[in-house]
Amino acid sequence: MFDVEPILADHKDVIHDVVFDYYGRRMATCSSDQTVKIWDEDEHGKWKVASSWKAHSGSIWRVSWAHPEFGQVVATCSFDRTATVWEEVIGDKVNTTTTTVPPTRRWVRRATLVDSRTSVTDVEFAPKYLGLLLATASADGIIRIYEAPDIMNLSQWPVQHEIANKFPLSCLSWNTSTYMVSQLLAAGSDETATPTGKVFLFGYSENARKCVKMETINDITDPVTDVAFAPNAGRTFHMLAVASKDLYIVNIRGFTDSSGNSKLDLQTVKFSDHNCPVWRVCWNMLATMLISTGDDGCVRIWCINYSRQWKCAAVLKAEGGGPTYEPTLPTPSLANTASATAKFYKKGTIGNQVPWH
Repeated sequence: MFDVEPILADHKDVIHDVVFDYYGRRMATCSSDQTVKIWDEDEHGKWKVASSWKAHSGSIWRVSWAHPEFGQVVATCSFDRTATVWEEVIGDKVNTTTTTVPPTRRWVRRATLVDSRTSVTDVEFAPKYLGLLLATASADGIIRIYEAPDIMNLSQWPVQHEIANKFPLSCLSWNTSTYMVSQLLAAGSDETATPTGKVFLFGYSENARKCVKMETINDITDPVTDVAFAPNAGRTFHMLAVASKDLYIVNIRGFTDSSGNSKLDLQTVKFSDHNCPVWRVCWNMLATMLISTGDDGCVRIWCINYSRQWKCAAVLKAEGGGPTYEPTLPTPSLANTASATAKFYKKGTIGNQVPWH
């Protein structure tokens, strides 16, 4: 069901992020070697490096793809206190007497965002319906939301919102749905000294005309390394995956209090299968599968069953070995299940006048 295929990335240091584009045919990786690599999938399903360049003067923590409607655009963030926007440009074809060389592709720096005074720990483009927005989280505890007013000129990125937080921030995630709250954003902190909630929810307030903190998830008090909103496939609530000392899934529902104000109801479920800190979480397109990685060197694949409970379906070893599957509870045999649920109905009568065949 699951195949493990190692890819020789050829980075010279730790790889911090691996992100697929919208269609899943391209992949971006970033590393402490200060380089970004763009990978393309060929017709045989093999990944080849299409571009590689030095993007920052410090470790690169995260990389994010913009929606393809805005072109081939990625953003990176780094320990060097900057976030950078890159765009792929295509050169002219080179004609020779014997063959035609395909057009050259290269990535050009369009803008460098230098507002942060500390390490920029995460960067993520907003959902397409919000336009070309880019959010950054910094170790100074500030979320900055930038907007490109002219999508044909990516050199201008004025700051639209600054959201201050008293804790340093390590990660953020945009909610892709417009249900309940506009521009819902989650952020996590890896602060270790204070035993308080480490995940925060922000939303756009029409009254204040700015993004404000809406809720703090107090059930998660350990340092947080990653947060990811699930794609909303017609649900009446949101799901947020959180990587911390354990794996958490937070169900977020909206309601109106007695004063007519919109509030969020939070329900947190904890999973301790990793038995170690969890580093990254990622959803599939229908939010029926969740992938998590941890210090145990394993990738765990979680699936939701018919009773809407999340179970670990498989464990993939980082060494490249085959997957191991989690033991499941014994299920009744098909014969016992059929005898317990089968019903017989009269469909007709066969008379004596019917000849035997």
